[in-house]
Amino acid sequence: MVSLLFKKTAAKIGAAPGTLMHIGQQRIDRVRLSVIDYDENNIAERTVQTLDEALAFCDSPRTTWLNVDGIHDTEIIARIGRHFNIHPLTLEDILHTDQRPKLEDFGHYLYIVLQMLRYLPEEPDNGQVISEQVSLILTPRVLISFQESAGDIFAPVRERLHKGRGGRIRASKCDYLAYTLIDAIVDYYFVILEHVGADVDAAEEDTIEDPRPGTLERIHDLKREMITLRRNVWPLRDVIAGLSKQASHLIDPATIVFLRDVHDHTIQIIDTIESNRDILSGLLELYLTNVSNRMNEVMKVLTIIATIFIPVTFIAGVYGMNFKYMPELQWRWGYPAAWGLMIAVIAGLLFFFKKKKWL
Repeated sequence: MVSLLFKKTAAKIGAAPGTLMHIGQQRIDRVRLSVIDYDENNIAERTVQTLDEALAFCDSPRTTWLNVDGIHDTEIIARIGRHFNIHPLTLEDILHTDQRPKLEDFGHYLYIVLQMLRYLPEEPDNGQVISEQVSLILTPRVLISFQESAGDIFAPVRERLHKGRGGRIRASKCDYLAYTLIDAIVDYYFVILEHVGADVDAAEEDTIEDPRPGTLERIHDLKREMITLRRNVWPLRDVIAGLSKQASHLIDPATIVFLRDVHDHTIQIIDTIESNRDILSGLLELYLTNVSNRMNEVMKVLTIIATIFIPVTFIAGVYGMNFKYMPELQWRWGYPAAWGLMIAVIAGLLFFFKKKKWL
């Protein structure tokens, strides 16, 4: 899959700016369009079959959230761009699924790129963090969200829309809806950190009690996950800071207070990520130290055994030469005396090692 991604990226080299070419994995076969059209007193949610039907909702006087699941169909992306007068470079970035989180102001709309992270448990004691690009187009009355695949973490937002009659989310404009989606993404980072933190604690326990090759592999996996989290959260902090300081008519001053709260959450997430990175670096050093200490203990035992048997082997070698005129060969007590000498040497060495606290 990685090689395929590189091939698609290479195919785009030399193309004109704004060329619409999907770069990434095609996660669903068909683009799915869903629309939520609402005001303070009424709401309508529908999964539509055609883009024309979706755009008809977008032309209504109420606030509209158009969600696009699947961005591999460049014709649909191009039609949305023409309808809302979206810059070709923005459409190009939507189709390029390896974007860094960023914020761009085009006057009549804001373009926001985020990375939505989800935790997929593979085994009871192991899991994987996956990343998916989410692009937001914020206009005065319509918010368009582009996702790579079906399924997201926005179910609580939809529930609030349906149950929030007379509430802030239904009474506010698209900027507040955009805030709720960003807040949902950031809040789920805490869920990711909770799972990753449990994995870090398990890796720490294994490293202290029974370091094995699998423990080292798990530590490296966790370090890579921390790198992924850090790469996505650091620019996200700048994006939210930019939104909270944005002098755009698309951002209501009342929404800026909520964006500042999300910015505080990103700083807290960054602090937690840095703490986990430090812990994992310490675990890696601890693992290597434990392995080295275990190897030293093994070498110590082998060295003691070799040291004990070197003089014993020397004595056995001397009396194994079988010269004719060796005095002890004809002695009646020669064999017991040789054993006694070897036992005495072993006992003396053991006493010496014990006195030196090498045993």
